[in-house]
Amino acid sequence: MGDPIPFYSFAPAHQAIRDEVLAAMTSCYDSNWYVLGGQVQQFEAEYARWNGARHAVGVASGLDALHIALKALGIGPGQEVIVASNAYIACWLAIAATGATIVPAEPDPGTCNIDPRAVEQAISPRTAAVMPVHLFGQSCDMQPLLALAERRGIFIVEDNAQAHGARCAGRLTGSMGHINATSFYPTKNLGALGDGGAITTDDDELARFARAFRNYGSEKKYYNEYAGLNSRLDEIQAAVLRIKLKHLAEWNRQREQLAQLYLKNLQGLDGLQLPQIAPDCTHVWHIFVVQCENRDALQDHLAQQGIQTMIHYPVPPHLQKAFAHLGFRQGQFPIAESLARRCLSLPLFPGMTAEQVERVCKAIEASLTGLTG
Repeated sequence: MGDPIPFYSFAPAHQAIRDEVLAAMTSCYDSNWYVLGGQVQQFEAEYARWNGARHAVGVASGLDALHIALKALGIGPGQEVIVASNAYIACWLAIAATGATIVPAEPDPGTCNIDPRAVEQAISPRTAAVMPVHLFGQSCDMQPLLALAERRGIFIVEDNAQAHGARCAGRLTGSMGHINATSFYPTKNLGALGDGGAITTDDDELARFARAFRNYGSEKKYYNEYAGLNSRLDEIQAAVLRIKLKHLAEWNRQREQLAQLYLKNLQGLDGLQLPQIAPDCTHVWHIFVVQCENRDALQDHLAQQGIQTMIHYPVPPHLQKAFAHLGFRQGQFPIAESLARRCLSLPLFPGMTAEQVERVCKAIEASLTGLTG
């Protein structure tokens, strides 16, 4: 059967940069400054430059980044925010935390990203913002969303947690919205050694608000302009992220090579739908997601072969107990529910070998032959 194949392994990438990371952590340790110091300031400048934005503001998590971004725009009760019906629940939680109303819009069933046509249909006089989520590593089709926002006078808040380095019409995700959020959760394309996140924007005033709001609402110590949060990117995490940022292009290149192997070897298999990429959009393959009507049986077969997979995500947000009070019903968002039933995420990580990919593909082919034969 061969050695087990994990869904994700840090070991190959982390081993290659171990000395660099330990040196950066040692330097941070020896500085005796651990909160909002030089490492955070330098990472914010480097990440903003890399992402093509004027400002980056480091915060404690991707969820906090989304929440603060919405607060910076003044979004709250009486307003609506449109978000994908199949997004990770953090997006919904961030909207809920502001008191605004969550308005789900269905995704394109091929790309799994929010459908601009569904967004347009969901707009009402109370719509304040749209939150495009660049799911699984592929940029949303941003051109119609940006045009719609301009036409209707609403804000765009990108969730770029899964798509560091993806582009739409040549523009980097995280640089197109009025204010945007990302996560540096360890498994992200750019991941810390714990939780972390950032806000990106070209707007000086939005950046000023975000910097204050993450720090108890204070720009000057002990003077508080807002009732803010304690949500600051850690100095050691910033030091690690500065090292990892230098390697991100190479890691994304490896992800692309592995994804192309999957696409080549799985092409034409009955019962399997491969990822689709929208025109003018690119994919950085945070997750390689296939769709299969017999998803659970396929997952069980792969597990028996020592191949670990995951499901992103088994329960769509509108059916989670956390949002039962909103009154959404089973069947109300059929595309999101279909994706939750059909999607399976295959192993993919920097340092994964071609032989491992080929083994996964052969196991899938064998399983599907059994399921359909």
